[in-house]
Amino acid sequence: MSTIIEIFISYWPMFLRGAGVTLYISIIGTIIGSIIGLLVGVVRTIPKPEKGITRILHKLVNVILSIYIEFFRGTPMIVQASVIYYGSAIALGIDLSRTLAAFIIVSINTGAYMSEIVRGGIVSIDKGQFEAAHAIGMNHGKTMFHVIIPQVIRNILPATGNEFVINIKDTSVLSVISVSELFFQTKSVVALNYKYFQTFFVACILYLIMTYSVTRILRLIERKLEGPDNFILIGNQMQVDRPEDILRRAKKQDRNR
Repeated sequence: MSTIIEIFISYWPMFLRGAGVTLYISIIGTIIGSIIGLLVGVVRTIPKPEKGITRILHKLVNVILSIYIEFFRGTPMIVQASVIYYGSAIALGIDLSRTLAAFIIVSINTGAYMSEIVRGGIVSIDKGQFEAAHAIGMNHGKTMFHVIIPQVIRNILPATGNEFVINIKDTSVLSVISVSELFFQTKSVVALNYKYFQTFFVACILYLIMTYSVTRILRLIERKLEGPDNFILIGNQMQVDRPEDILRRAKKQDRNR
């Protein structure tokens, strides 16, 4: 333990720099990936047109999106990182910076997973809500934006948080393209002190701190979105009380008697 503490004290700037890059890439990648997943999930749930060119276009778009989802869900991120970073330079002549490549890789990978999560969230919404929205004159776009998506976002928040935690851990594979995240910095420290177990143990603790902190914060957000235990329904002003409030009120009435 003393060696572990000594390693952290000696190389803490490198560890913290790596942890900062890991969080930075994970946060940006998860946000962009969630937006991509939301758009793809909504597009894939658009009702199929009955006939005409729109039906063919709808089918073509769905085929392209299905290929995108299956490719990025069916291949490891470490392979995707190598293909995108080195392939863009060889095939397209585009010299991407490592950080930009990391954002692209994490974002499109997250988008593929989030699109299925969003699609599942949309399918789970009761069909009566779609029918009610259409009955009052809303088209599919307005129905999704005003009625369905707010519920879907709330329902998929736990799965989105899970993707965030996975991204924090999976950024370690970006060391294959020399992104200076936590795992890469840890390997650099090992190259200086040759103490593998103690150095990687420090990295393990840092990963655990990051994932645990993110999980706690997301749980807090989930509780906030659930709202208070007692609330007022707008329209009829009906107040729904907690069981303890009802019991307290009953005891107060008994004392008054």
